[in-house]
Amino acid sequence: MLALEPVQYVFGLVSGSLVGFTLGLVGGGGSILAVPLMVYLVGVPSPHIAIGTSALAVAVNAGANLVPHARSGNVKWRCAGMYAAAGVAGAWIGSSLGKVFDGDKLLFLFAILMLIVGALMLKGRDTIGNPQVRLNREIAPKIVGFGAVTGLFSGFFGIGGGFLIVPGLIASTGMPMLNAVGSSLVAVTAFGLTTSVNYASSGLIDWPLAAVFIAGGIVGGLVGAMAAKRLSAKKGLLNTVFAGIIFAVAAYMLWQSSAALRA
Repeated sequence: MLALEPVQYVFGLVSGSLVGFTLGLVGGGGSILAVPLMVYLVGVPSPHIAIGTSALAVAVNAGANLVPHARSGNVKWRCAGMYAAAGVAGAWIGSSLGKVFDGDKLLFLFAILMLIVGALMLKGRDTIGNPQVRLNREIAPKIVGFGAVTGLFSGFFGIGGGFLIVPGLIASTGMPMLNAVGSSLVAVTAFGLTTSVNYASSGLIDWPLAAVFIAGGIVGGLVGAMAAKRLSAKKGLLNTVFAGIIFAVAAYMLWQSSAALRA
């Protein structure tokens, strides 16, 4: 466990609120924000501890944020369940690889991936989707394929992976953005727990910081879920917000990680 100052736990509470809000709003993005907030705002000195701690916090917050989305009927349970199941093994393999990879290089590659996904989300921002989509033999192989790949990536980068899962669900099923946001939280929870268990086995989680982060995230998530419902009524706006968050944080991470690699 790290020896953090009291003010760092306050920053952890604020960071958790921001992460929870983003998770509730766009399903993904919480894990995108969690790692850089842990490193650059809270001041966690080890990228690997930041990744392990944020994976646990994001998983718990995603589980909490799943409740209001489920009550609103936004979750396609069968599609989400198959997607999560396909990705758990990938998340374990990816997180095992991520633990032995250089932390600064991991953050740099993470930022590059974020930019790619953000561009893809903007490209498909006008897609309405099919709200009546159901799990069937035609889309099942696509769900398994996308689930396995995003599980591997989310485990490697130590993230819940919502910013990968949301576009993955849309691409494999054709469901609307709001349904993908709600359904993604099932996989975010599963992937995050898988990754955090792996990191915890190596002592790479700060438990008090995770608890503070989670507390802030629960409150922020409730507000984010309400905002998501309102924004979804405007075509393409939720996708644009999602992509904007990704671009902003990716640019900052590239700047910071590039400086660390040059040092």
